[in-house]
Amino acid sequence: MAFTSICSADAVGEGSMGLFQAGKKSVLLVWPAGGELKAYRGRCPHADMPLTESSFDGRKVTCLHHNWGFECDTGKCVTHAVRNALHPYPLRIDGEEIQVDLGPVREPRAKS
Repeated sequence: MAFTSICSADAVGEGSMGLFQAGKKSVLLVWPAGGELKAYRGRCPHADMPLTESSFDGRKVTCLHHNWGFECDTGKCVTHAVRNALHPYPLRIDGEEIQVDLGPVREPRAKS
């Protein structure tokens, strides 16, 4: 696993969320009230829209583009009977930083 630093450990508190950039990828950090900090891809799986304008009520993230809601502990869609879910990333806290494993790093394209 290759973890990438996303933000400082105090950037997201319990009952809140934040959207962060890691290179070209966006990462949604959510900390449900009474739960654990989670990391997800920062795009709605329904229409691949960015979650920059989403709402969070402490338990559920709602994408405001089409009002799809996702349970924060699992990423599972809770507003529609579909299998769409937020894509989770492994997360760890290392010292004062929140780090996320964004998957394999792609090699840059060769210039023609």
